[in-house]
Amino acid sequence: MTRTVLMNAGPWLPVPPRGYGGIENVVATLVPPLRRLGVRVVLATVGDSTLAADGRVTVFGEGQFAQLQRPYNQVCGIVPAHQHAVARALHERDDIDLVHDHVEAAGLAFAAALGRPALQTLHWDLAKHPDLYGTFDGAGRVFVNGVSASQLARAPQALRAHAVGHVHLATPLAEGADRRASVPKGPYVVSLGRITPGKGQDTAARLAHEHGFDLVLAGPVGPYHQPGDLAAAQGDPAAAQNPDVRFWRERVAPHVDGVRVRWIGTVAGAERDALVASAQAMLFPLRWAEPGGTAVVESLALGTPVVATPEGCLPELIEHGRTGLLGAEEELGELVTLAAGLDDRACRAEAARRFTPDVMAAAYAELYERVLERAAVATVG
Repeated sequence: MTRTVLMNAGPWLPVPPRGYGGIENVVATLVPPLRRLGVRVVLATVGDSTLAADGRVTVFGEGQFAQLQRPYNQVCGIVPAHQHAVARALHERDDIDLVHDHVEAAGLAFAAALGRPALQTLHWDLAKHPDLYGTFDGAGRVFVNGVSASQLARAPQALRAHAVGHVHLATPLAEGADRRASVPKGPYVVSLGRITPGKGQDTAARLAHEHGFDLVLAGPVGPYHQPGDLAAAQGDPAAAQNPDVRFWRERVAPHVDGVRVRWIGTVAGAERDALVASAQAMLFPLRWAEPGGTAVVESLALGTPVVATPEGCLPELIEHGRTGLLGAEEELGELVTLAAGLDDRACRAEAARRFTPDVMAAAYAELYERVLERAAVATVG
């Protein structure tokens, strides 16, 4: 049976994003293989999205991510405006079988009021929003899935009661990864992702100096994607209030000397792939329970082992001693050295087996049927 799904990516970034964009990258990875399976996808996004879909719902011409640094009372209408357009589309169309929502917190609360079967993918730390997650009631129509088993295990009981399973994240880089040739490794380690306290880039930079390995930091600092952008915002009060900018200036920047430790800003596409594939290891000194680990599966697909603290989903994604090394923060410096002995072919083979878009899409197609079956039972009851 052909299903039509309204895929709600939210108003923050285009799909696919240009550079960093976690949820939007997930949606961009999921939609094409879903459509190959015969699922029709109506995409709720912003106007400058370029992902092919079977229909569009749009309010904003471009992503509103940069607005997030403004005071709440100036931006609190962005998500409601986007969600109102979703509700209007559902009211005007009778062919949408299910809503697959990816909008944090507001998406879940909004889905409960739609009267349609809905699946909310939980991409974030479920310790957030306790007043919502701890009391949530989907009325037999709204269900959730995690992006790892460990994420769901930490969810409040009220939310966990609505779970229909977990689906690990995927990357197009995993397609055929086991058949690609090995890439010569360069003399550096990379840490890829948004620079924020939970990711631990300050620890990575400190370890680089203490253990004598070169480190490349790649990712945005708040809304600033390039070093020049952040330098230009030096006197901007909004920048000074951004917690990621404060973390960068106080904890990370003192270690960045341009030689042992470099920050190159956001990288994307072929530049990012070449950077990661040629690295000795990907380093994640995580301080938080990582829910999904997109950068981890990308690193494995590119043949680069991961060295990390065993937080959140990392033990689900990495086979210690084969595709990476997991240890306490004080052990990571030595583990970086040992990572050079791991086989890049094992990393790529694991990615090709577990983390392709087709694997993820097949899992979501099963969850859609599970949600529709449970919603139908609740309606009859």
